[in-house]
Amino acid sequence: MKAIATTKAPAAIGPYSQGIEVNGFVFSSGQIPVNPETGEIPEGIEAQARQSCVNVGEILKAAGIGYEQVIKTTCFLADMADFGVFNQVYEEFFVSRPARSCVAVKELPKGVLCEVEAVAVKN
Repeated sequence: MKAIATTKAPAAIGPYSQGIEVNGFVFSSGQIPVNPETGEIPEGIEAQARQSCVNVGEILKAAGIGYEQVIKTTCFLADMADFGVFNQVYEEFFVSRPARSCVAVKELPKGVLCEVEAVAVKN
């Protein structure tokens, strides 16, 4: 196993890695919409979805791959009413349409509106 780390995505705030590479697969930890440069969280689901997707992309980039190698995502929403707007942003990044689960949860870290994690394969 190889830990993936980048300063271009939020640092892990617990006992975990930003990502792990093993046997040609890359697993990102869930990314909340924290701007890694400022530590700030943008307002609204559209901006938060965008930042979460960007953060996942930076972890993928640190592993030497991109969004097109993602085979599965798991998305968490604080409110399923945000599903439509979240999807509009999500599809800008995950154009290869990987398999996906998207669920509403009771609460997310730091009170954010969404979180995104990904599994990718190195070709």
